[in-house]
Amino acid sequence: MIRRPAAAWLLALALGGCAAPSWMPWLGRTKDEPKPQPIVAAVEAPEAPKEARPPGPGAAAKPKDEDVTDRVVAVVNNDAITLGELQEAITAYRYQTRQEAPASDEFVQQFLTKMIENRLQVQEAEREKIAVDEAEVEEELTERIKKLEVRSREEFEKLLKAQGLTMEAIKKRVRDELRVARVINRKVRLRISVTEAEITKYVEANRQKLETGLAYHARHILIVPEGGPSDAAWEAARIRGELLRTQSVQGADFAELARRHSRDASAKDGGDLGILKRGELAQDIEAQILSLEPGGVSNPYRSSLGYHLFRLESKESLEGEGLVRAKAQIREILFREKYEARLEAWLKEIKQRAVIEVRL
Repeated sequence: MIRRPAAAWLLALALGGCAAPSWMPWLGRTKDEPKPQPIVAAVEAPEAPKEARPPGPGAAAKPKDEDVTDRVVAVVNNDAITLGELQEAITAYRYQTRQEAPASDEFVQQFLTKMIENRLQVQEAEREKIAVDEAEVEEELTERIKKLEVRSREEFEKLLKAQGLTMEAIKKRVRDELRVARVINRKVRLRISVTEAEITKYVEANRQKLETGLAYHARHILIVPEGGPSDAAWEAARIRGELLRTQSVQGADFAELARRHSRDASAKDGGDLGILKRGELAQDIEAQILSLEPGGVSNPYRSSLGYHLFRLESKESLEGEGLVRAKAQIREILFREKYEARLEAWLKEIKQRAVIEVRL
């Protein structure tokens, strides 16, 4: 008995390369989820006469008569994409992505466009005489079979046969995928570089944004005016704040001072505000804290609540190891941007010199 998750993965495996666009994710599926219906309505074709072809074995499983599915929906140079291939690829994609709603005409057109682009890439690999030997195909195929719920190569071949597929067809699709990956590597990836100057420029232009995710650790003492909000009460609070700051600077334990004198909820924890990400506190408060060096204590800062003292315990910054990590991430960002732009330009170039006819 064929297990449905294995069948789904097998269909995805079979539809790699030419039939399925390379951007399609390889996703699994749980046993109880219903299989979506074949995509027929969205790629409607004229109904073939019933007497045109006698029904044969497995005819009930086909979404349309064979003459209809063999109809050419696009020609890419001298290569044809049939309605059956398009339906099959969309069905596999929707099965993997768990899409149940009917496919729109726009979705089908976009999918066909991706199939055309994929076919062009295969042709470009052929033009560049990129070869993949049998050992490489076998290695890739073995890795993919490991992800299936099958016990052996023999069981895998039985699954193929049950779906009307052959091992040679699977190998051809895997080989085409490997060839496309290599032609993209040659024409796109290897022609991209990110310089140190570009990374530095990005850091300076986006420093504030990059620092947003950096963490810091601080403590806090709140001195509240006593006896009402009179000028004298506020001045007395400021003086108490100055005295507490002086004691801390001269070596007194800030945490102990917070426990004894702070009116903030954090007093019981020694004024500990915990590990904070930049942007979590009010901007004016955060500015007071981040202006300090680790171990530094702020001057009394007035807010509507009273006077605040802050001690910075530690903070991450775009220096040292933090800067190294940030630059590594920036290199990846810039490389990805260049890669996508160059890939788009290369696809546009091979499209311009190709003869493409869409008949859908």
